[in-house]
Amino acid sequence: MKKLALILILTLLVSTVGIARAQSPVTLVLGSWRTEDVDGYGKILAIFNKENPNIQVKFEPTLNTEYDAQLVTALKGGQGPDLITCRPFDVSLINYQAGYLTNVSDVPGLSHYPATAKGAWSTDDGSAIFCVPMGGVIHGFIYNQDIFTQVGVTPPTTESEFFAMLDKIKAAGITPLDITTKDSWTTPSMGFENIGVNYWDGENGRLALITGKAKVTDPQYVAALTSLARWSAYMPDGHESIGYADAQQIFPLGKAAIYPSGSWEIPLFESQAKFKMAAFKPYIQDKQDPKACWIDDHVDIAIGGNAKSAHPAEVKTFLNWLTTQEFAQAFADNQPGFFPLADYKVDIKDPLAAQFLSWRQQCKGSIRIFYQFLSRGTPGAVTLMNDNVTSMMQGKQTPAQVAKAIQDGLDTWFKPVTLSPATPSK
Repeated sequence: MKKLALILILTLLVSTVGIARAQSPVTLVLGSWRTEDVDGYGKILAIFNKENPNIQVKFEPTLNTEYDAQLVTALKGGQGPDLITCRPFDVSLINYQAGYLTNVSDVPGLSHYPATAKGAWSTDDGSAIFCVPMGGVIHGFIYNQDIFTQVGVTPPTTESEFFAMLDKIKAAGITPLDITTKDSWTTPSMGFENIGVNYWDGENGRLALITGKAKVTDPQYVAALTSLARWSAYMPDGHESIGYADAQQIFPLGKAAIYPSGSWEIPLFESQAKFKMAAFKPYIQDKQDPKACWIDDHVDIAIGGNAKSAHPAEVKTFLNWLTTQEFAQAFADNQPGFFPLADYKVDIKDPLAAQFLSWRQQCKGSIRIFYQFLSRGTPGAVTLMNDNVTSMMQGKQTPAQVAKAIQDGLDTWFKPVTLSPATPSK
């Protein structure tokens, strides 16, 4: 009898320990390149954590200039965050093909996303989706309304109006453009890809490069570089030694009139600036029909699961939650300027974010020119663009030389792509 009682006690203890282990919270790490989003993600993740008390998600971002390299190094070693923030198209495709990202095609909520969103994180044939889409961003120019009133300028429409406005601001002793060149990606992404869509005819010019019907050395792409090169005269003194994170402090402190970038800057600037902000669209060419305008409306950010995560079931639970309306609204509320990609009706409450979003009703949208197909080889077009455009902005190359350097690099490996009707595009 004593022996039986002892067995029952031991069995009960084992069961209790098993239940305790099953109910022990699991911590998932979410990696990202956006160090400025700690507060916003904290609020979003609190909603998930409240509903899933046994799954705690910690947001641990890496400096944006170091994120990609550090992530790949960690993944190669079988490490890295459980949840991986994914860049669109080629970079994440390479990580999936290397076995670092899980196939998330079976996530039911993906039915709420259009093909253009899913296509940014899927294989060319659409057989696998490797990241759950989260949000898109829109390029443009954020400006200080107080400075505009003080100087007596208004938002421009054309290229000539843009530079005339910059001249007036500069003559008033104010730095016109808060954009710098220490980090090689800033002027290419926040400048070239911002205004370029109105020079190479947006999506038509992007797809022409992919299909081999155009080259970067063609006049329309060189014209965009030529316009961008003129910005150098209006940038902060010593821009060559100012990094992106430091430049993000110049504008909200009221020390520059305009921040060329995009809607993704809204959360940080609204937490810092003491003045009223507004935004204007990328300027068009002088002879361009205003009704034929383009904006860079980019599918920007998604989250995937680390194939080596020790907690695959919990990772899948979080990825499922990303596809809900609850997440879409929380994302829009706490990361204004990132526009949810799912088809849910979402209320965009932030006025500045709503201003960016209104441009979709005025102009056609394209995505960043070198992200799809053109950056999956070595040297990739994004790397070529970053290195050479930055060199141009520092006065070391001409626009024609930049275009040739990018095209020469592509010619070493890129073969034109025959696009099928299923190929995602804008």
